[in-house]
Amino acid sequence: MFDDLASQAIRASLDGLAMRQRVQANNIANIETPNFKAKRVEFETALSQAIAAGDGTNVHATLSTSNLAARQDGNNVNLDEETLGSTETGLRYQTMLRAMDDRFGLVSAVLKGVR
Repeated sequence: MFDDLASQAIRASLDGLAMRQRVQANNIANIETPNFKAKRVEFETALSQAIAAGDGTNVHATLSTSNLAARQDGNNVNLDEETLGSTETGLRYQTMLRAMDDRFGLVSAVLKGVR
């Protein structure tokens, strides 16, 4: 696999987005669980800092509890927000997969030209 900064950033993005997808699915699955607090995943700041430092190998996503207001049962999962967020996360994940595929395509084209 590639080890340049762009590839590291793509892999870190895919990891963070995959974690976000799992957390959003868990939030939705617990929409009726009393006192359940929705979780949020953040990795973009760490990714931005890693890219600025020129090293995308040490990017870690953070998990936090949402501070949305809770319903009477103590649950604060908002289905509209989770559904929209899940759709956005899926689109971003597809974009990152396409970026990785394009990188492999470039290397493949170069290798075919070398022969």
